[in-house]
Amino acid sequence: MLDARQLEALNAVIEHGGFGPAAQALSITLAAVSLRIKSLEDTLGQRLLVRGKQVRATPAGQALLAHVKQVRMMEADLLDGLQGGAARGGARWQSLSVAINADSVAGWFLPGVAALLQRHRLLLDIMIDDQDHTHSALKSGDVMGCVTTLATAMRGCVAEPLGVMRYHCVAAPAVAQRCRTPRGAVSLHKLLAQPAIIFNRKDALQDAYLEQHFGLRQPHYPRHFAPAVEAFETAIELGLGWGMVPEQHLSQRPGLEELQPGATVDVQLYWHHWTHESPSAQRLTEAVKAAARERLRPVPAGAAPAA
Repeated sequence: MLDARQLEALNAVIEHGGFGPAAQALSITLAAVSLRIKSLEDTLGQRLLVRGKQVRATPAGQALLAHVKQVRMMEADLLDGLQGGAARGGARWQSLSVAINADSVAGWFLPGVAALLQRHRLLLDIMIDDQDHTHSALKSGDVMGCVTTLATAMRGCVAEPLGVMRYHCVAAPAVAQRCRTPRGAVSLHKLLAQPAIIFNRKDALQDAYLEQHFGLRQPHYPRHFAPAVEAFETAIELGLGWGMVPEQHLSQRPGLEELQPGATVDVQLYWHHWTHESPSAQRLTEAVKAAARERLRPVPAGAAPAA
């Protein structure tokens, strides 16, 4: 049997960013935290933490952290059921951690799960990252589910196809005009002379657009970085450059002009979650899938099945 206090110490070190903050959060001494971690490592016969300027979990430590989160959620659901919970109007608030790309949060995720959160007193702890990178947060045990572009589930998890987010290349009318030839066609040379608005340095949608529709790989062009959805789209509206905007947002930005109507980039999304979920996590998974069915484009025929 794993020692609950030792697991609690491991979780606190990662959650609070070090042994000192963990000791303070647990109201025990720094030596006690170190002893609990060492005892756990001795019991399992392997290192769980990489000590240094920034403490991080080893793969074994990540697996244990995921276990701790699962146990916490299951205990919360059990206590709520034993105490009557919502039937007496006293259900506990329970937190669920997820990793999602910013466009999904604003475009379909929150509108789709809001009713569930309110009905079951669930709190979301959302980690924002690019859709190609959210999977690492699930792998590290930081979250119980993530929206990602990866189709293959890691061991102990399930990957379920959600649907497709379609992105359009848009710009303010003045910028769009500068990107076109006298006949109205987009000139690659003129387009690359204009700055692109990019969400962050992980954002590869602009490069995908240039490769899919112009056959250009590893392109070079000036770039603005605006790592917030509102700032990103406002920068395009203000004429600072061109960028890729999901179709769910276009109705809110009538001043933007599509550079090449019909030349889009489709991003297929998957919901990854643990195979064994608590009841609350299962409810969230079902709400996420329902929201995707309603708000995303259908999964193409032949897409990877749940694994």
